[in-house]
Parts: sequence; C-alpha cells; structure tokens
Amino acid sequence: MRAVAVTGFGSTPRLMELPRPEPGLGEVLVRLHAAGVNPFDWKVVDGILKDVVPHGFPLVVGMDGAGEVIEVGRGITRFQPGDAVYGQFMRLPQGGGSYAEFAVADESAIALAPRSVGPAEAAAIPTAGMTAANVLAATGVVDGVRVLIVGATGGVGTFATQLAAGRGAHVIVTARAASAELMRGFGAREVVDHTTGSVADQVRAAHPDGVDVLIDLVSDRAALTELAGVVRDGGTVASTIGAADVEALTAKGLRASNFQNTSSAALLDALAVQVDSGLLTAPIGREVSLDEAPAALADSRTGRAAGKTVILLG
Repeated sequence: MRAVAVTGFGSTPRLMELPRPEPGLGEVLVRLHAAGVNPFDWKVVDGILKDVVPHGFPLVVGMDGAGEVIEVGRGITRFQPGDAVYGQFMRLPQGGGSYAEFAVADESAIALAPRSVGPAEAAAIPTAGMTAANVLAATGVVDGVRVLIVGATGGVGTFATQLAAGRGAHVIVTARAASAELMRGFGAREVVDHTTGSVADQVRAAHPDGVDVLIDLVSDRAALTELAGVVRDGGTVASTIGAADVEALTAKGLRASNFQNTSSAALLDALAVQVDSGLLTAPIGREVSLDEAPAALADSRTGRAAGKTVILLG
C-alpha cells in the first residue's frame, strides 16, 4: 500500500510502499478514503511521545481518518465489512497511522461515520472535534457563559465555536477580518481582529467586567498570561498547548489548566449525531492528494491554517 511515513524521529515524511496491515484481536482493518491533518501529527514525527510510548518504524504519519471496514479481527462485534467509519488510527508501537490507503484501528478508537457527510468531512472531525467538546466541558462553557476563544479559525477553534454557541454561550473569537463572516456563521457573537491591536485591550474595552472563560489554542506563556487579564475574578483559563502558568494564574484568583484531551468511541458517536442533526459542520480549508501530504504537513507547522486540511485517499 502507499503511505506517508518516517523512518525515525525528525526524519522527513515521504511517500513509501509498505505492507498492508492485518487486524488482530479487537482490531478493524479500514480502507481509508480520507485522512485529517492535525498539528499533533508533525509533533509525533518530531518525537513528542518518544519517551512515553514505544514507536515502530517505518511509522505511518497521521491520527484521523475515515473509510470503509474491509476486515474485522477476532472479538469484534460493533463493526462489520462495509461499514463507513471514522476515528483515530495512530498506533505508535505498530507504526500505524492514517496517511495511508489502509489502516488498522482499535475497536474503541472508531465509530460509525456521520451519515450526512462524505469521508473528507468525517476525517476532519475526530481529534479536533473531541478536543473542542472536551475543553468546553472542562471549562464549564454552558448557556450564558461569556467565552473568549483565541486561535479560533483552526480545526479545534471552529468546532469549539460551533459547540459553544450551540450550548447558548456568548462566544468571542479572535480572527482576521477575512474570516470574520465565517466565524459569525459558526455562531460567534463577536470577532476580535488580532492583527489590528492588542486582543486584551480590545476585549477589555468591550467587556470591562471581564469574560468568564478563556480558551487559548495558540498563545505562548507570556501572551497567555497577558490575555488572562481579561478574565473576571474566579474565571477559568485553559491552554491546549501547555502554555498556562498554572501556579501564577491560580495566585491571581483564576482557575487555570493545561488541558489534556481524552478520546472515546462514545464521544465520536455523539459528534456524529450532532453532524447529522445539522448542529456541527466540518470546515475543510484545503483538500490534497496523498502525494501532496508531506507538503501539507509542513504547512501545518506554520500554525496559520483556516479550517482543516484533508488528504483524499480515493
């Protein structure tokens, strides 16, 4: 099969011919039709988990995917050949990932795909969608809460905006002027253009009593500490990239955390229901071929993606 893989930490991802994997106990073999690109993919290539989980090489890059079940291993009861599924396919000890024509997944890492969208849209959802849903739950974003989402135009941000608005929250996002209409379409009530001046100053001017929750998807520690000044006393601050100085922010009377995501088939099921109900849209910014996947992964490092990049696998 064709796959984009690396031969070691920090090596350049490239197209390779690799053996088709076989499903074992509790595993499902999927013919992938699309794979979603996430920043976590290139972080794994760089070795972010090298001291945490064993890695098999060549290592196929990629976490998210969508496709059709073609074979099930022993003990599988939830799926059968022909099922359209989506979810997470990164299996580091076995060298498995989603930038490939075929991939094996643990039964607990996938779910039946949303019926109302195609594989490209489904592949854009798993990691970003689950991260968005979980961070909103962790920070207590519910009806009436005023939440500022910084870095809202990427995959996690666009899902978080939609889900927060669906809960009745007052959503404020940062985005360039060119993306303002898109973000309002996703439910944002206010759009702060971070290119025109200090985000903190703009939010503080509009909300002198502060926001309830700050969810930051992009800022470094210094920038996040400054932004935390717009959060009311007793409010909540969460960073999805580990940038929160929890001790310092707690000393200022804030509930602070560096959010760690957890995934589950049940959450994938819930997201599929929301997609099929018209409550959640997968915002695809770019579609590329498998041949173009290494370049797309390099582009992801810039951190300026609008929507999700999806690899079409046929």
